[in-house]
Amino acid sequence: RPTDFLFQIYFGIWVTVCVTASWVGATHSIKYLYLRRPTDANADADPVLIPHDTSGLNMTAVHWLYAASYRAPFFTTWFVTNWTMLFFPLYYLVRLSNSRCESISEILSESIRDFRDKGFTAGKDKSIFSRPVRLRFMTRCSLFCILWVGTNYMYILSLKILLATDVMALFATNVSFVYLLSWVILHEQFVGIRIMAVIICDTGVALLAYMDGITGSPTLGGVVLATSAAAASAVYKVLFKKVIGEATYGQVALFFSLIGMLNAAFLWPLSLGLFLMGVETLHWDRLPWPALLTSSCLSLVANLLGNFSVALTYDLFITLGLITAVPVSAALDVVLYGANFEGMKLAGMILIAVGFFLVMFPDNWPDYITRLLR
Repeated sequence: RPTDFLFQIYFGIWVTVCVTASWVGATHSIKYLYLRRPTDANADADPVLIPHDTSGLNMTAVHWLYAASYRAPFFTTWFVTNWTMLFFPLYYLVRLSNSRCESISEILSESIRDFRDKGFTAGKDKSIFSRPVRLRFMTRCSLFCILWVGTNYMYILSLKILLATDVMALFATNVSFVYLLSWVILHEQFVGIRIMAVIICDTGVALLAYMDGITGSPTLGGVVLATSAAAASAVYKVLFKKVIGEATYGQVALFFSLIGMLNAAFLWPLSLGLFLMGVETLHWDRLPWPALLTSSCLSLVANLLGNFSVALTYDLFITLGLITAVPVSAALDVVLYGANFEGMKLAGMILIAVGFFLVMFPDNWPDYITRLLR
């Protein structure tokens, strides 16, 4: 009906705004963790961002005035991923508010009902509490947990090297990777304009990789990390659709909560080992908890919107939040850090944006053009 269509459009615009705000806020909060903070002798000074090109800076004075008290990308990844455990409790509260007669066991049984037919079964009985979790179930959940943590780790580590806007623009290329993998693995329809969009996105990535030159610049490594995060995100999405298929909201909530529990239970020794070996650095007395908690909360909001907003609007509006976040982030980088977007960097971001929108073209886009011409 026209009223339903208008409601979906209206709600979709708000979803795009919320996804953009939460994605930008989470990314910039993580970037804030990497700022060099003043030493005890200069407690009144503000945190600073050291640029890649330090040829015009007196680095001896910078190291004396400021110290990098936080260099823990894996700990950040582990901490942020733990918050995905809240997916199912939040889903349960929403369901409970709609139908008060349902118990948690009924909602849980409903959520895992279709996992049995897809190989994701918790035991021979229908109840998840009846028997130990099967090895096949744990293996598949662990695989998706590793993919999820690996994606977020590469994304967070790239923020240590690049500006938040650069990382977000590179991560937006995951839509092109999703299409390529869907075409190969899921046998989706071949659309020529989307292949052209993939080429355009790759050209934009190449421009960003060499925007600061090659010699002595860590930019190339940061671009590789951010692009790898986009590719890993695409692998996660396509494998999820291949293995699980069209999942219900209860299944999605339960699955994300399981990923959070596996991460919290089994990956904390790795984070502790990196800290004890000196690979990662953080001082608990100077840990920026507000930024860390803010990034975790906003990341949870972005993931909730990305997985559950499709119930009320089109998936297109959720995906648009990835690319609309780039100009918003660029404005923040200019204001906060005095960033300059020009030359190869600006051209690369424009090409990625063009490729992003071309990938979003519908399968039958020539029919729309023909109707418009007629």
